[in-house]
Amino acid sequence: MIQTEGLTKRFIKSKKDAPITAVDDLTLSVAEGEVFGFLGPNGAGKTTTVRMLTSLIAPTSGRAFIDKLEIGRDDQKIRGRVGILTETPGMYERLSAERNLTIFARLYGVKDVSGQVEKYLRMLGLWDRRFDEVGSFSKGMRQKLAIARALLHEPRIVFLDEPTSGLDPEAAKLVRDFVEELKTEGRTIFICTHNLDEADRLCDRIGIFKTRLITTDSPENLREKLFGRKVVFHLQSMLPGLSDRVRNLRGIKDVQAVENRLLVSLDDPEAQNPAIVKTLVEAGAGVQFVGELRHSLEDIYLEMIRQEEVK
Repeated sequence: MIQTEGLTKRFIKSKKDAPITAVDDLTLSVAEGEVFGFLGPNGAGKTTTVRMLTSLIAPTSGRAFIDKLEIGRDDQKIRGRVGILTETPGMYERLSAERNLTIFARLYGVKDVSGQVEKYLRMLGLWDRRFDEVGSFSKGMRQKLAIARALLHEPRIVFLDEPTSGLDPEAAKLVRDFVEELKTEGRTIFICTHNLDEADRLCDRIGIFKTRLITTDSPENLREKLFGRKVVFHLQSMLPGLSDRVRNLRGIKDVQAVENRLLVSLDDPEAQNPAIVKTLVEAGAGVQFVGELRHSLEDIYLEMIRQEEVK
């Protein structure tokens, strides 16, 4: 659905200065129906990438395809097939919400303009404010209106650049719920976000990016590659020799005793946990409960950025 081959963008400030590389040799593939998170620090080139993929700016070199249409050759068709929410969406502030959406629906060539406008105003909880000037809206309401604008023409591919940036928790949750709904409809969603918890919950795969693509994978696979899997066994009390008993079991990588807990690194918790519990019970340890120690996406992100910086 989204395919790039060596996509590169350089900006020239002046004839005297060397070009600034914003995106360097990006080769990436996003499948149909996938929610893909594009993560990176400020200035990493995420927004520049989105602007190229939506045919708003041209790449310096490389190629990109959106739904088999090539950027630079099929730009008008691409713009009609994608929806985009920019980080700072502009609206006609002196016009009503309904009027704003009507203008953009006509620009997109939507057949049932009034029907589509009503559909998305209702869906995003703005129908009762449809006649109010957008200039009177809160940031959260403007963001919801901008999402409605991006979806009026029912695009199969949606680009969201910081969709919950600056929103209060209630508005941010509404936006996340809406993204989840789009996901169930089979739309391809490309999200740039600094909210790593949000990316962890919403995204099938993530790409960590800092001018160059550092890695792509699912959050779960990256956790396992970087940190392995670690299970915490909470005990009534720590008995002598428990660590050694567990360490001698098959497939155990490491065992740490911390107060009344055993932290066990292993390959396959689902298969190995029963044998560990059995060993602990037979040794006389009271197992209170068992839980997997789960590294956050923030841990993954910071570790990948750190590894990139020390190269």
